Amino acid sequence: MLEPTGVAPLISPAEILSSRKPPWLKVKAPGSPNYLRLKRLVQDQRLHTICEEAHCPNIGECWEQLTATFLILGDICTRNCGFCAVTHGKPTELDLAEPDRVAQAIQRLGLEHAVITSVNRDDQADGGSAIFAAVIRRIRELSPGCGVEVLIPDFRGNEAALRTVVEAEPDILNHNMETVPRLYREVRPGSRYEQSLELFARARRMAPALVTKSGIIVGFGEEREELLKTMADLRQVDCDILTVGQYLRPSQQHLPIIRYYTPEEFRELKVIGEGMGFKYVEAGPLVRSSYHARGQIEEVNQKRIAGGDEGRKGEAGR
Repeated sequence: MLEPTGVAPLISPAEILSSRKPPWLKVKAPGSPNYLRLKRLVQDQRLHTICEEAHCPNIGECWEQLTATFLILGDICTRNCGFCAVTHGKPTELDLAEPDRVAQAIQRLGLEHAVITSVNRDDQADGGSAIFAAVIRRIRELSPGCGVEVLIPDFRGNEAALRTVVEAEPDILNHNMETVPRLYREVRPGSRYEQSLELFARARRMAPALVTKSGIIVGFGEEREELLKTMADLRQVDCDILTVGQYLRPSQQHLPIIRYYTPEEFRELKVIGEGMGFKYVEAGPLVRSSYHARGQIEEVNQKRIAGGDEGRKGEAGR
């Protein structure tokens, strides 16, 4: 069960500070034929993936299934989040040929569901939203049967930038809350909790049928009540899909892990989230935002139809 406030974690502080991880966090080293094929293609097309840049533990499993999350707008972020392994600093110029290269890679792989994310580009007036839209449209042209999911930044609250992405009609609009409001200054400096929630409210007003999604990372020191309140806040803005995973420290320069959640606790979070009304909840120690993304849109649409909400059905499989 989720531990109430004040109860000691099941993994001791000494174990957390050591290099040892709980056994449920061990993964097989990547190296399958599909993994190597996708790696070569990414290199040949001069592309970036968040799988590599963020040191995702699922890279072997996902790439074996030919599922990858493409990172656009360069590989240098203008923000310095306390948990993220992506390089921060002064970014390069935008690559206007990037949408075509990403779409060509997706076409060559024959993907049925593509996930597109980006670094923050606070140096751009539109936050890079025009490139997002161009990528979506180019994928539609080359791979019309491919579902498109975008994991977007907050665009500094720029409503016009959000509209640019929404009007390009992705199948899933994802924006990660990451943590509870009390920890935002440490975990997401430069971001605001309320601004991220408003992004979902605006997206729903712009496109009532759009499937929306968010992710939370646990282990920063959030309390049980804070975590459940954040989940409830996402339902208040009608977020459809929730992912919850364990924070894994990329290096000693990043925020420390305060505690590890057990697989049982993640199963309980899934049940709680479904009880709140999320149409799909993916919760587990190794879960990341795009983990098992391909099957989520179908399940959401099935639940919408079953609930008499066919008018809000997404457009997967167009």
